[in-house]
Amino acid sequence: MTHNEIILDDDSFLVSETDEKGIIKFASDDFCKIAEYDIDELIGKPHNIVRHPDMPRAAFKDLWDTVKKGDIWSGFVKNKSKSGKSYWVYATVYPYKDKDGNDGYISCRTKVVSRKEIDYYDKLYKSMRD
Repeated sequence: MTHNEIILDDDSFLVSETDEKGIIKFASDDFCKIAEYDIDELIGKPHNIVRHPDMPRAAFKDLWDTVKKGDIWSGFVKNKSKSGKSYWVYATVYPYKDKDGNDGYISCRTKVVSRKEIDYYDKLYKSMRD
């Protein structure tokens, strides 16, 4: 961890589940630890509670357009913790239907492999911000 950035451990595996509106229904211990929230602070809150302001709207539009079609989305995401520190993840979001036929989404996130990837996406996302 640097002063303003959290670096995930190699074996970190952050998992969250949301409903069709992006409201958190589940968050793993790793997710809570990295995001610096207690589970009770996350359940029932919009997942964008961890959205970093550097992330362009277009990236999340692409994510939602993809998963609402029933397809899996993967990509690099810069999030922010409760204390305002940033952390990068490689996220994969899986759409599903629950037993009642309601849409839901599971997001699994791991450590970004290299600083080169982080630097590339940081520059790309800054160029896309509106």
